Amino acid sequence: MLPYSTVIFDLDGTLLDTLQDLADSVNHVLSLHQMPLRSLDEIRQFVGNGVGLLICRAVPAGTAPDLEAQCLSEFRAYYAAHMSDHTAPYSGVPELLESLARAGIRVAVVSNKFDGAVKGLCRSYFGSLVPVAIGESQGVARKPAPDTVFRALAELGAEAGGAVYVGDSEVDIQTARNAGLPCLSVSWGFRDSALLTEQGAKRIFSSPGALQAFLLGGQTDEIRPGSQKLL
Repeated sequence: MLPYSTVIFDLDGTLLDTLQDLADSVNHVLSLHQMPLRSLDEIRQFVGNGVGLLICRAVPAGTAPDLEAQCLSEFRAYYAAHMSDHTAPYSGVPELLESLARAGIRVAVVSNKFDGAVKGLCRSYFGSLVPVAIGESQGVARKPAPDTVFRALAELGAEAGGAVYVGDSEVDIQTARNAGLPCLSVSWGFRDSALLTEQGAKRIFSSPGALQAFLLGGQTDEIRPGSQKLL
């Protein structure tokens, strides 16, 4: 028997490596306003809580609210046009999703990226393998609130009892906890296993292949630092 009948995935840092396009878009906006540019590592730490907070963290401290709002608007427009310049699925992710589809496991994506980008990226890279994709939108609380997870389950026609949440960040761990779902963390994305462990991760997978084996009920070699499982 399969361990879960439904898998809810995060997007950035979990299924797609979007970091370079996010960084390029942020730095494009910063350069428009003669603001200091941000490094790739800085952007890596800034992402995860939605584009509003990404821009808030990226602009200099003390930036006027109206200018920050302008930067956010400019970021959205530029990113929408350039979100596929460098973005690609992590190696092994397409095979993971294909294997879940063959096994009859329902799949959705929930992300704090704005909804149009989430739907567009999932459609472009995964097609019918991700039938439900939900991002940040007005009137719906973003992660770590569980609202988008519950909406995804409803659109899939799935019960929370058979579902698991998969993500690469501390926000994802909190989201799963708030939704009452088990969380499977991944270390190939924007956060490393040490940080995930500090944030309470119980199972950490180092490759999509290891995650695939687990979700299909197979055996995976485990390293157990303390009570954590690194697969």
